[in-house]
Order: sequence, then structure tokens, then C-alpha cells
Amino acid sequence: MVQQVAKESVGTKGNHKRTTIFTYTHTKRTDIEEDIRSLQLDSAEENNGVVNPGDARPEEVEVVDKMEEDSEEVQAVSQPVHPEPKVKHKEVSAVEDAESQQETEGNNKRHLNVVFIGHVDAGKSTTGGQILFLSGQVDDRTIQKYEKEAKDKSRESWYMAYIMDTNEEERIKGKTVEVGRAHFETETTRFTILDAPGHKSYVPNMISGASQADIGVLVISARKGEFETGFEKGGQTREHVMLAKTLGVTKLLLVVNKMDDHTVNWSKERYDEIESKMTPFLKASGYNVKKDVQFLPISGLMGLNMKTRVDKSLCPWWNGPCLFEALDRIEITPRDPNGPFRMPIIDKFKDMGTVVMGKVESGSVREGDSLLVMPNKAQVKVLAIYCDDNRVRHAGPGENLRIRLSGIEEEDILSGFVLSSVAKPVAAVTEFIAQLQILELLDNAIFTAGYKAVLHIHAVVEECEIVELLHQIDLKTKKPMKKKVLFVKNGAIVVCRIQVNNSICTEKFADFAQLGRFTLRTEGKTVAVGKVTELPTVSSSA
Repeated sequence: MVQQVAKESVGTKGNHKRTTIFTYTHTKRTDIEEDIRSLQLDSAEENNGVVNPGDARPEEVEVVDKMEEDSEEVQAVSQPVHPEPKVKHKEVSAVEDAESQQETEGNNKRHLNVVFIGHVDAGKSTTGGQILFLSGQVDDRTIQKYEKEAKDKSRESWYMAYIMDTNEEERIKGKTVEVGRAHFETETTRFTILDAPGHKSYVPNMISGASQADIGVLVISARKGEFETGFEKGGQTREHVMLAKTLGVTKLLLVVNKMDDHTVNWSKERYDEIESKMTPFLKASGYNVKKDVQFLPISGLMGLNMKTRVDKSLCPWWNGPCLFEALDRIEITPRDPNGPFRMPIIDKFKDMGTVVMGKVESGSVREGDSLLVMPNKAQVKVLAIYCDDNRVRHAGPGENLRIRLSGIEEEDILSGFVLSSVAKPVAAVTEFIAQLQILELLDNAIFTAGYKAVLHIHAVVEECEIVELLHQIDLKTKKPMKKKVLFVKNGAIVVCRIQVNNSICTEKFADFAQLGRFTLRTEGKTVAVGKVTELPTVSSSA
């Protein structure tokens, strides 16, 4: 009881003091007296003595009610001076025991980031919304509101997608633009859903989402004509699979959605057709289909074969797991909690200081730690850590965090900067050597020295130029060719020197895979994928 109410007091903006005091009416009498006295003293200091500390001693339970009224008055007086009262942080310290217990419980479960990818209109947002509904993250009243809103727009089947697509532009067009983010839990795992855009215009946003993911859910529409559109040349299914593999999504759940559609009717023939066409392509993209890929049929709109297995009367031929079971069973390589700290910053904002957001790729962080923001080498101190909206004292690799820092202004941080350990900071470079695989160049383009493209590496988006082609790799022997290379064509693997205009944070792929893999894009098209093989020796001592 104490833990639950304490959590509410941190996440709710109004009536902070009332909630905290009420929580402790269930504890010993002495605890009530001490906590109320400390709160009243703190409030008195903030408000220049508005409350007399001597009046803070309660004799009976009725006095607690009086204190609640007093605390409301103090909050009203201090409101103009402090738009966001500092009581929030005093409460956090007041409920330390409950918080550490909550933190321990939360950390018993592993945490995974799941990115939903696939062609536009495959049903990614609807499937993500249905997962949140089935796992109890969204109530019936909210669903009814979304149903009415979708019906008013004559888009009845879109209402589940409204859970993930929150802004009006996305709802009107029915297209995801930004990477949606939400949380749900199963018995063994805490998941963060990353709902990536499917439209080709928003592939850079999809890259941002996939670069944070541990596992991918590739959503494919079984509806007649829709699978073919997504899979054919120019469809996003192919590009998303290649990008997911390049960005480190090693495990893939391939869900065949819309199996309830009248053109499909849970047809085994249609399901087998999609599986037989996708398997060779997944192998060509670098996936071990037997170990790293699992196919399963679902209906995202109706929620079938998601939390529970689909009824045999609907789909007699399916004997495999449902979506929740498949997600729970996925095993990924454990990360090193004792490695040097690395957290690429994907966003920043002001909230009683400078707050940065990102996913921890390596190492652990604690309140009070001193870190570096690279590449500008700004020394910062960790004031507070938030994980899934809960304040925690420490966090390990794989967690999505918001960290409040001191020692740096919000305007001095850019997306793609890296929060790094002081002892072993991340390398900041303007040039590096990489191994590139050329996918598909634009018509009449030649890949040679002087070729310019846009580099996407973790959260960095930066213009780059190929300065020099060093050697080409023989596709059969995987060894460098002796012949000097001047240019290469589609499908070639080449080692080259790449230069960027501004200093960026990167690592060798062999040391930190997530910070050492990248894609090259030009004119809205992915032309090459690569990995960093060497860094200048001077920069690594930065």
C-alpha cells in the first residue's frame, strides 16, 4: 500500500504533500511525526517562514487533516515563485525505502526494446495499440473514445492505431510519422515498444527507432495485393529488413497480420506463400532464419493469436506460440554492465535543469556520477535518473533513461552526442575507415572518391564524403583484392576512408557494435551499409 501511493505521488502533479502524508498514516506514530515535521520545515524554508515549525507536531489523526489543509495553503502561496514545486523531489527522498523496493522489483525483469517495422499500412500501430490494450495499459473508456474519434473521421478500423499515433497529423493521414514509444510487461520481461514509420518519406525516423531496438517485429499484411506491394522493388518491407539488420536488430519476429481479412480467412496457403517468399530474402539480408527469425499469424485489429493462442475453430493448422509467448522466449546476447558507460543522446529538454534521453548501450550509471558529454568534452554530474517514468538510483545497459544533468545547458547538446564515462570516453572523430557494402546506387551514379551521402550512425545524422577507396573485398574469399580500386558497382564490398564536416562520436564495430555500424543514404534512398573498422589514433585518447 505504501509503495503504490508513493509512486502515485511522484507521477501526479497535484496535491503532492497530501498524498505523501496520507501514505504514512499507515506507518508508526513516530514516523508520522518525523515526516510531517521535516516536510513542514522544508516548506517553511521555501516560503520564508509561512509555516511555523512548532505547529507541525500532530497529537491525533485529526491533526493530519489540518496539516493537509496547511500544506495546500503553502503550495498556493509558493506557486507564483515556483511554477513546478520542489516538493516533488523531497517526496522522492521521503519515500526512499518504497522506491528502492520498487527499483529492486523492476530490475528482476529483463528489459527489451521492440521496434515494429514494415511497409506502410501493414498494421504496425494497430498491432502495437492492441498489445497495450491486451496488457492492461489502456482502459476500455479510452478505447471507446478512440473508436468514436475514428468513426467521426470515417476510419473505423484505425482506432487501435490511435493509441500509438498520438498527434493529429498522424491520425488524419493514417500514417505514423514519428517513432511512437510505449511500455508493457509480461511475466518475465519489461518491453518498450518503438512504433517506426513505414512510409518511405520517414525512413530516417525509422532508422532512429531501429537503432535503439534489441529485437524487431516485422509486420506484413496478408491481405491480397498488400504483401506484394510492400515486398516488390520499391516497397518498404525490403528496405526495413536490410536496415534492421544493419542497425543491430539480430532477432526478428515476422508477424503475418490481417489474417482475418475476407481475402485471406486464415488461409494456410496464403501464410505459406508469404513465408516461402520472405525466407530467401531474409537469408540474403544476413539473418539465420532457423535461429533468429520466427513466423506467426495474427490479427492486430481483433487481437487474435496475440496474448492467447488463436482458437482452433478459426485456425486449425496453427500449433505455434502466440505473439506474447514468442516475445518472452526470445534470447539476446547479454550486455556488459561493467563496461565503459555509453549512452547516445536521442533527445534533450529543460525540466528543472537539463534532461537528456537515450538508451544505455554499455556500462551502468548512478546518481551522483561524473560523466562527459562527447564530442564537446563537457563535464557533467548526474542529478537524477528516470526509467519508464520512475525515478531510480542506478540503471544498467539496455535501459531507456531520462537523466537530469548539471554542468551543461540544453542548447549545448545535439542529438547524436554521447554521454560517456570519464575514464574511457567515446572517440570523437571527423574521419574514419570503414567497410561498406554497396546496396543500390541511384541511376548513373558511380561510387568513387568524392561520392557524397548522408551518414546515419546511432543517433547521428551527418553529411559525409568518401575521401579514398582503399581496396575492394573479394566476395568469394572475403579477402582484399590486390588490384587498385577506382570505383565500385552495386553489390560490391569496399574498404574506404570517410570524412564528415563536424566531429562525431563513434567506436570500432569490433569494440561497440551499436556505435560502429551505420548506413549511407542519398536522395531518400539507402545506398550502402557499413561498419567502422579503424579510427585515427589521436582521437581515441580524447
